[in-house]
Amino acid sequence: MTTAPLLAVSDATVSYGKVEAVRSVSIDVRENEIVTIVGANGAGKTTLLNAVMGILPLKGEVTFAGQRISRLDIEDRVNAGLCLVPEHRELFGTMTVAENLQLGAFRIPAAEAKISMERVLTLFPRLKERHSQLAGTLSGGEQQMLAMGRALMSRPRLLMLDEPSLGLAPLIVADIFRTVVELRQAGVSILLVEQNASAALKIADRAYVMELGEFIMSGDAAEIATDPRVIGSYLGFQSDTAAG
Repeated sequence: MTTAPLLAVSDATVSYGKVEAVRSVSIDVRENEIVTIVGANGAGKTTLLNAVMGILPLKGEVTFAGQRISRLDIEDRVNAGLCLVPEHRELFGTMTVAENLQLGAFRIPAAEAKISMERVLTLFPRLKERHSQLAGTLSGGEQQMLAMGRALMSRPRLLMLDEPSLGLAPLIVADIFRTVVELRQAGVSILLVEQNASAALKIADRAYVMELGEFIMSGDAAEIATDPRVIGSYLGFQSDTAAG
């Protein structure tokens, strides 16, 4: 018997005024799975994640862990186990690393927050070293680690990552993608949006290719990575040089 997806988005449309940025797309993510959405800048990937999180209105249906969440506010979606690491990280630069992490746990009991903090600092030792440092003074890679760590403080079942490799050096990108794999191994399902298609497809179980607000292809990530259309449009020389 096939188990129900952890996240199921059905016939979703997201508009900015009269402009449909996402048109009638459907996607699902199962337990302990990494699913990636790849595509060019402006394809609608970020818009879709923001709508699933409740930041933007969505026409269609979103089901998470068997519960319809289309009408829930953001806090209730977080409480249900869904969390988003946004593209621009949105850290509080004048607060310390520890304070930013603590903000991620404001909805859970103190005892659970302490356990979450220990797990996050084990996962990201650099954050332990920078515990008292202001978030705004961190490097780009450290800020990405902090943004992911803050999201993990809420103990999500599904973590949505929007362009986690953006602006980072290749060695840091490799570290970030290794961490994503470790999170899946620890029981966190992942929905990953990436322009770095080569790196994303290497670690994903399944993939969706997005163009102009629609999915033009979906399936096993390894098969998607060998499709001539994907190689020509999204991989190019990345297939030989990308980290991860």
